[in-house]
Amino acid sequence: MAAENKTERATPRRRQKSRERGQVARSPELPTALAVLAVTLFIYWEAPAWDSQWRQLFAESVSGAARTDITADGFVLHRLGMTVLGLTGPVLLLGWVVAVLSMVAQGGFVFAPAALAPRWERLNPAAQLSRMVSLEGWSRILKSIVPVSGLIYLSGSVLFRDWNEMVQPSSLGARGVILAILRKAFEISWKSGLWLLVYSGGDYLLRRLHWEQELRMSRQEVRDEMKELEGQPAIRLRIRRLQREMRRRRLIRDVSRATVVVTNPNEYAVALRYEAAVMTAPMVVAKGRHRLAQQIKRLARWNNVPIVEHPPLAQALYRAVEVGQTIPAKLYTAVAEILAFLYRTQGRLRSDAKPSSNAGRPANR
Repeated sequence: MAAENKTERATPRRRQKSRERGQVARSPELPTALAVLAVTLFIYWEAPAWDSQWRQLFAESVSGAARTDITADGFVLHRLGMTVLGLTGPVLLLGWVVAVLSMVAQGGFVFAPAALAPRWERLNPAAQLSRMVSLEGWSRILKSIVPVSGLIYLSGSVLFRDWNEMVQPSSLGARGVILAILRKAFEISWKSGLWLLVYSGGDYLLRRLHWEQELRMSRQEVRDEMKELEGQPAIRLRIRRLQREMRRRRLIRDVSRATVVVTNPNEYAVALRYEAAVMTAPMVVAKGRHRLAQQIKRLARWNNVPIVEHPPLAQALYRAVEVGQTIPAKLYTAVAEILAFLYRTQGRLRSDAKPSSNAGRPANR
């Protein structure tokens, strides 16, 4: 299928297959940029505290070297190693966490065993050489030159600007030289991090657009995928089973809330619900023919819903009113007669039940 015919967005199944192959839109430079910025800001924030720790380490090292020889298992090297580990450990951990989170944020957690399978064509020197001199290889080389050129320009501009200060360090003193070097390193670091962030953000957007374009499908591919999904027996049976279960639950709920069920008596069954306080007219909550009508009547008996045989009214309700609609005005009279009859019958039953319930009580003395 020609690329220009792929006008449809990718379906969830196509996206899932792409993820299973490890194909997601990610920029490898974005984690590097965020990690550089995070580490630079962390070092700038913690630099004042590090100054006192390095001073203390230097003093302890000098005093320890004066008392004993410096050996591989001595106090001086042990203290130096612990201090360096305590200072660099959080920095490395922060950079690693930021890089991992940025990778997950771009495309989520992807585990693609298919992408880990060995590909012997990668070991072919001729194939690798042809890939390097191809248009795709040259484009990758040019893309790698852009961020490197930006980093070189930023570093060179900072060094060129302060060249006079760098060639005359004697006027600053030892502490001034160290502070000047640290300031320049910090400036180069945060500027490089920002440049990488801008470049990698644009690179991610381009990769995302390219990925979406590659995933686009033609209308025929969408139809073929739907046929494939519907053609699987397990999925088709499961869909039908879920549909039947949903219909059964909805029917049980609707019939249990009905006020009366009007029948034909064997062919039609229509369940009506009416609440005078909230409804202007009775509403059809369920209806059916043949087997469904018998099921509605069974549910009505189970939930003690009155069943009234009225063939003309049952046929008229079934043909004229859909489920969820109120009955038309021309059927008000017939339905009202049935409801009035039910209300009178229920009232008479309640009045007959009161004396019988009081008959067993002893008289008050």
